[in-house]
Amino acid sequence: NNFEYLNGYMDRISIELNRQIHEDRGPILAIDQIFGSYSPSAHVQDDFFDNKLAFIIILNFPNYTLEEKNTLGEKWSDREWGYARLGDMFTARVPAKILQEANEIYSAGRLYISEYNIFAGKLLDEKGNTLFPEDMRLLAHWNIRDEIKSNYDLTDGQPKQEMLYQVMLRIINQDIPEKVINNDSCQWNPYSNEVFVDGKTIKWEPEGTRRYEYLLNNYNALRKLDPYYTSLDTYIKRSFDENMEIPMEEVEALFKEYASSSLVKEVAGLISKRLGRELRPYDLWYNGFVGRSGIAESELDKMTRSRYPNPAALDNDLPEILKKLGFDAQMAAFLGSKIDVDAARGSGHAMGTSMREMPSHLRTRIAPSGMDYKGYNIAIHEFGHNVEQTISTHNVNNYFISGVPNTAFTEALAFMFQKRDLELLGIKKTDPLMQHLDVLDIFWDNYEMMGVSLVDMKVWKWLYENPDADAQQLKEAVIRIAKEVWNDYYAEIFGEKDIPLLAIYSHMIQSPLYLMNYPYGRLIMFQLEDYIADKNFAQEVTRIYSIGQLTPKHWMQKAVGAQISNQPIFKAVEEALKVVKE
Repeated sequence: NNFEYLNGYMDRISIELNRQIHEDRGPILAIDQIFGSYSPSAHVQDDFFDNKLAFIIILNFPNYTLEEKNTLGEKWSDREWGYARLGDMFTARVPAKILQEANEIYSAGRLYISEYNIFAGKLLDEKGNTLFPEDMRLLAHWNIRDEIKSNYDLTDGQPKQEMLYQVMLRIINQDIPEKVINNDSCQWNPYSNEVFVDGKTIKWEPEGTRRYEYLLNNYNALRKLDPYYTSLDTYIKRSFDENMEIPMEEVEALFKEYASSSLVKEVAGLISKRLGRELRPYDLWYNGFVGRSGIAESELDKMTRSRYPNPAALDNDLPEILKKLGFDAQMAAFLGSKIDVDAARGSGHAMGTSMREMPSHLRTRIAPSGMDYKGYNIAIHEFGHNVEQTISTHNVNNYFISGVPNTAFTEALAFMFQKRDLELLGIKKTDPLMQHLDVLDIFWDNYEMMGVSLVDMKVWKWLYENPDADAQQLKEAVIRIAKEVWNDYYAEIFGEKDIPLLAIYSHMIQSPLYLMNYPYGRLIMFQLEDYIADKNFAQEVTRIYSIGQLTPKHWMQKAVGAQISNQPIFKAVEEALKVVKE
């Protein structure tokens, strides 16, 4: 297939040009940034219009609307779905220069976020004490959030959580001292916002609006594509109607129904009772429902560092991990051979492939001392993505339906893998209530992600309503919107108003309108888990992720025989609360 070779090798070039940016390979030079921001495929669309290939495809393979796909697609064969996806390829003629500029700005944002480290061992409380290990480095927001989670198991955990919460607020408000970002040469009290070198306070400059400048740059770059589309003339429409293939209004309604459910208050009351205190805003990340079988994270760190001292150790172990999940030896070896492991500079990600001859890439943080539990947990999540990428590339009927309907569907499998991380270390969960506690854990996690996603969507609406806004105005708008969403869906639960915490996620800065894929993916995950509970995990994963890139409606029908809904998890939470409260 010519398109497979074209897309596959273009992806391969991008992977190679970005290795210094994406992987932990030492300092990034200016020339690395130039190579990393270059998009080798930016000119392909232009070229195919110039040589008339695009017109041949447009004339022979019509572009069906989402409504038409959902109405007609039920009777389509896989080949007819392939024809429809071919018709999606040339819906606009965007100049290569504009696509290249958008990629450069996107790359700059990812680099900014990948180096946004806070040295926790340099944080001081109000008495001048340090609370974290000297060498602890936390990437915002991922590692900061996960460190908050890890401290629920500790008797002295709350002061650490309070400190990290203050760090998050400083990042959102942008009064964080620029000097403490990715710098271990000074100490910082996030409460008083004082910076110290050799025990003496020093003058400093706040980050100001830099965080929001990257978001604004992404908006301005993507807005330049708008005139080249007819009906999909905003990035919002392209994200939902074209990429996600679910209308924004439908996604918003689903999220609002979830976040306003009366079940949230019941679960929050249970959490407060288990904690023995009133809830604090950072209890959004409470993970005490599903503990680590009584094992402290420091012990888990020892286990993962011993097992995975370097990327090669994890790479070699991938087939064994798959066997533990029920894949037979042949399939486990095949999938493992199609995935390469690299040490990530940022939090970690899964880089898919667009051709069968090339591997996908699993990236996670692996320190010189080995992979800690946080890195392992992320690695298992990314491994789920890689397995989806491999199955949906190799097992589909034809190249043009390779993949899944949208990113939420690959997130679903990533969450399914991540949920089993302790099991894959040989640690069995023995709590007889575990099945019900799992449900409550998923429900609470998704409650947090619904709010974060609603903020992201509202910010993009605001950007289109205020196209001439500067970074300062955008910063003020993001903080205001985050507080509004908090007040609508979280203030009553947590007993505090005007908290901007929902604006902390780095995705909003580096990956425009990506966040909604997580809560949507968790809803899909829940329905998949429910469906395969009495079936063979590996066989069902292989079957389901071989369906291909249909629309979400038709994919779900083939996968589990039902559509995406809040009702299955609501019903399960009601049952779980009855059992756990008893």
